[in-house]
Amino acid sequence: MVDNIVPIDRCDCDVIHQDVVNRVRKKMPEEEILLDLAELFKVFGDSTRIRILWALEESEMCVCDIANLLNMTQSAISHQLRVLRQAALVKSRRDGKVVYYSLDDEHVEQIIDQGMTHIHEK
Repeated sequence: MVDNIVPIDRCDCDVIHQDVVNRVRKKMPEEEILLDLAELFKVFGDSTRIRILWALEESEMCVCDIANLLNMTQSAISHQLRVLRQAALVKSRRDGKVVYYSLDDEHVEQIIDQGMTHIHEK
């Protein structure tokens, strides 16, 4: 059966709702802030990093544990953790010779949880 539904991707007219445009323009963040936000979301665009973040939401872990969990090398995990640290998504603490990683704050957990909620709505 063929659907006769045509997706709507543009208006059939050229009406500008200037009041709406002006209201939104006043609230629009500066371009640099939006670029920073885009960069943050790029970090979430890698499945290995998502798997690491999900694991760290469950428990603080060291590189060895994460590598074992994900069946990857410690070097590969360290590289991804460096990216996550630079994006302020994870933090580390040293306990003797072991470095433990965890989510940087509750905002990171909220981002992951909201993403999972969105995925499960489909």
